[in-house]
Amino acid sequence: MIYGYVRVSSKEQNEDRQVVAMKIYGVEDKNIFIDKQSGKDFDRVNFKKLMRKLQKNDILVIKSIDRLGRNYSEIIEQWRIITYKKKVDIVVLDMPLLDTTKNKDLFGTFISDLTLQISAS
Repeated sequence: MIYGYVRVSSKEQNEDRQVVAMKIYGVEDKNIFIDKQSGKDFDRVNFKKLMRKLQKNDILVIKSIDRLGRNYSEIIEQWRIITYKKKVDIVVLDMPLLDTTKNKDLFGTFISDLTLQISAS
């Protein structure tokens, strides 16, 4: 299953650009989870719902890494939970090096992890 996660920082901000990107990738409307709140932590209603839905071999699509969150250490922690514990791939549309569906060998994993650490800081 392919899921999308969209986040804007406030109720006044528009999520349309991110939703359009999800649809272009192929995410169905029913599988797009949207939060309208700060990315300072992961205590978000729809992010938690999404995490409960994710299963092994699913794909999670996000527009950019900062849509996942704003706190470096928590982004790294959630990335590891999603990719290593849940065995779900992540596609970051604005950063192709953060596409875990490709290059699943040791080098590809290393590049994704390194890119994540650089871009999330």
